[in-house]
Amino acid sequence: MSLVWKLLRQHISLPQFAGFFFANLLGMLIVLLGVQFYYDVLPVFTQGDGFIKKDYLIVSKRISMVGSFGGRSNSFSPADIDEIRNQKFCRSVGAFTSSHYEVGASMGAEGMGYMSTEMFFESVPDRFVDTDRDGWHFDPSADRTVPIILPRSYLAIYNFGFAQSRSLPKLSEGVIGMVDLAIHLRGNGHEEIMKGRVIGFSNRLNTILVPESFMEWSNRTFAPEADTAPTRLIVEVDNPTDDAIARFLQEKGYETDSDKLDAGRTTYFLKVVSGVMLCVGLLISALSFYILMLSIYLLVQKNTTKLENLLLIGYSPWRVGMPYQALTVGMNLLVLMLALGFLSLLRGFYIDTISVLFPQMEDAGMWPALALGIVLCLLVSVLNVCAIHAKVLAIWKHKG
Repeated sequence: MSLVWKLLRQHISLPQFAGFFFANLLGMLIVLLGVQFYYDVLPVFTQGDGFIKKDYLIVSKRISMVGSFGGRSNSFSPADIDEIRNQKFCRSVGAFTSSHYEVGASMGAEGMGYMSTEMFFESVPDRFVDTDRDGWHFDPSADRTVPIILPRSYLAIYNFGFAQSRSLPKLSEGVIGMVDLAIHLRGNGHEEIMKGRVIGFSNRLNTILVPESFMEWSNRTFAPEADTAPTRLIVEVDNPTDDAIARFLQEKGYETDSDKLDAGRTTYFLKVVSGVMLCVGLLISALSFYILMLSIYLLVQKNTTKLENLLLIGYSPWRVGMPYQALTVGMNLLVLMLALGFLSLLRGFYIDTISVLFPQMEDAGMWPALALGIVLCLLVSVLNVCAIHAKVLAIWKHKG
């Protein structure tokens, strides 16, 4: 192959190959950056808390001044729930069940002092809670430990408000999970103290969540006569960005967690921006592929006589085309390695900022860009090899 290469490497235009190289590098870098940025930023808007399903909305009735003074109920009737369930965007509906008795909690530890507070409980159907069902269950005849999911904002209020003003130690999520709470329940002439255990924190739910089995037992025991009509619903939807959801809520006078809708719109915008970057990168890569094939065809055309002589003296078309094929494949591999290197540098500028703003987000690494880069490199290399072989084969057949 070395002798063939020495013979055929004449007439190589370095500017043409340099143009292909830098155009291909730019196209590859844009494609990989668009895909990697999408997968890096997407969890900021779509990741759940690990406890609640992602595609859901919390719906409540709007509270107005007239309704408040007029005694109008803001609870959902069975007809309201069925109407929401029959909407096309709805997958399933669950009701929040509130505690209708007095709830208190106390916690004490060495160096922390003794703290107590009045609180409340709510529950949703277990199918909406993505956690271990063995850990998310209450049995009044067994351990009687109540698993609890707290809003992460509550911990922030304690650490940066209450604890800081009273010179108390700040608590991490791990520490809270190891502390047992004393839960005081009072109502219907009964009073009981139970043990509570925080199993996690939620960014989405602004409530203190307990298992549905505990809520049914406690309401039956401490508030058997209370009205348990739900005032909030959890609705699982196909697409939170569906415009039909906003229209329906506005028509019915319902409210929802607007940040969820905003996150859905932001996710859609992120997909559009990433898609545009991907299309631009693919277009540049396609143009660079065209530049390369044009350069190869011109080079082959200039060496047509030499190629014909090599084919006549017994060299096969595959061996004659091998130098050009090795050149293009080598350039494609170099483009891939440089693109990944530049991507790693560019990614370092924004991933540190994302990590500071969202410390709970896990870094997925550069696997999406690496996988796509390898696929594109293989695809372009195969097309290059096939095109060069077809060109040399056409010369061989023409000469024959």
